[in-house]
Amino acid sequence: MTGVSGGRVRLTMLNSMAGDDFPLSLDRQKSWGVADLDLKDRIFGCGVLELTDTQARRAAQMIADRGQRVWCMSTQLFHDAIEKGEAHFRDHHLARVGRAVELADILRPHFIRLLSATTERRAGIAGAPGRLAREAPWLAAMYRQAIDRIASGGHLATIENETGGNILSNPAEVAELFELLDRPGKVSFTWDAQNMWQVSGQPPSVAIYDAMPPVLRFVHLKGGVAGPDGRLQFRSSLADASWPVLDVVRRVVADGCSEVICLNPSHGPPPPGQGYVNHVEADMAFLREHVAGIV
Repeated sequence: MTGVSGGRVRLTMLNSMAGDDFPLSLDRQKSWGVADLDLKDRIFGCGVLELTDTQARRAAQMIADRGQRVWCMSTQLFHDAIEKGEAHFRDHHLARVGRAVELADILRPHFIRLLSATTERRAGIAGAPGRLAREAPWLAAMYRQAIDRIASGGHLATIENETGGNILSNPAEVAELFELLDRPGKVSFTWDAQNMWQVSGQPPSVAIYDAMPPVLRFVHLKGGVAGPDGRLQFRSSLADASWPVLDVVRRVVADGCSEVICLNPSHGPPPPGQGYVNHVEADMAFLREHVAGIV
């Protein structure tokens, strides 16, 4: 696939990966060379959508004082089972988009993240977006309303593939969903490589990346070690991952499709005899050492 432009790519991480204390997390990220922030949770003890205006202004000032900026405001909107129905999605997700825009007016993110919906029938459905659009046409309509509301506020939406039966298990389903949405220029795709692996059973690869539609604008990285069947078996650092991290990241950087790459904590149980280790600082050093163009 081709991106918007080549160039230097910056790194970020979910804010809580640098610590639960928000000001200290900002300081730690700055010491690691992170200027672009991904705000999700543990912001003064709150998720990003639970912030009051006062808290959001306080966070925005702390960020500005450190010379940082918000790249993504990572909401949990739309990450829910379609089987819960139209009224549930309207009341629990679409109704909160306006609040996301209000907070974005204060925090000024590059993206407001929405998540892929899920289905309890994931294992039995191929071409999930198209099939579910026929069975639940209200879902695509609600995504369109959310995207339009975000755009009318002067912001950009991005949709990330999540785990737990999500409707985006491969590049073809990503293309299918974005064709249904028909909102070019207003919404992009965030590819979480490990999340897609968990749903599809296929480890991330250059071939999977190459098959992505040109709506890809943000990449999330986690490590992970495959079991004998190719499925994710253990969590790991990026350096210890069993999938070709560097090959994929080099292509992402060369294509310029993801101006910022976000590091996430790896899913899966720890390898036998090992406890959980937060690898984020080592992961950043690994990418900066081995991939030209990452800063």
